Amino acid sequence: MSDLLTEIAYLFQRLNWLSVLDLFLVTAVFYAALLLLRDTQVMVLLRGVIFMVIVLALMTSLISLPAFSWLFKTIVPALLFAIPVIFAPEIRRGLEKLGRAGTPTVMRTQSSTQNKQIESTIRAIVTASARLSAREHGALIVIQRYDSLEDYAKTGVRLNAAVTPELLLQIFYPNTPLHDGAVIIADNRIVAGACVMPLSASGILTKSPERQMGLRHRAALGTSEATDAITVVVSEETGSISIAHSGRMIRRLDSERLENILLAFYRPVDGAASRVRISDWLRSLFTGDQRIK
Repeated sequence: MSDLLTEIAYLFQRLNWLSVLDLFLVTAVFYAALLLLRDTQVMVLLRGVIFMVIVLALMTSLISLPAFSWLFKTIVPALLFAIPVIFAPEIRRGLEKLGRAGTPTVMRTQSSTQNKQIESTIRAIVTASARLSAREHGALIVIQRYDSLEDYAKTGVRLNAAVTPELLLQIFYPNTPLHDGAVIIADNRIVAGACVMPLSASGILTKSPERQMGLRHRAALGTSEATDAITVVVSEETGSISIAHSGRMIRRLDSERLENILLAFYRPVDGAASRVRISDWLRSLFTGDQRIK
């Protein structure tokens, strides 16, 4: 124990501002990596691997076991290479989230006509969602933002129609040809219906009430993990309205709250010129939040 304390004291004596900066940068890298991988199955594996490495390291350092030490030194590199291979999809989604966060939030002016179109589209979505909720008709509405949803639109039926509550109600009426799958809305138009969206593989689904979610909710959450789109989902079983963005879901919304949330993402901005808010970009880098203000 005295030797250990001596070593620790010696390390502190050698510390300078470059060493502190070095430690800070390493800590920041690990912190950012953990943020990207949180709520994924990778975290479960990492906890197990870290626990096993600590136990094995203690055993090999406190007790002289040459053969076991050789086995330990052989296994650890293999584990480090196996993690990226086994959990490639989760790591890819984390890097995609980092890439989206690296795009600064741009505040831009819009004409009064564009503002009215956005507000009209949001009102149509909210009205349709409220009616679908009252009738307990399931629905999945995906609203495009920066990331293109063209690849997903190709999996459905092209519509290129105006966004109206009546059309959305007809699309999601039970047993109609387009009621299964998602409706994709881009540029205030219904681009396609009956689209196939990615299902969530997030660890969120194994916790709390979310583990009871059906395919529509899993697709809504999966779409928000793979893209920056806003996804509105109406439960066929309970009629509850939920909204998903950036791998998070808010459930049991009424029409007023749904409209307020959508307006918060697409609220028109007044100003003479576009400008970049660095503070918003920094926040989005660590939270994955890319709200349009």
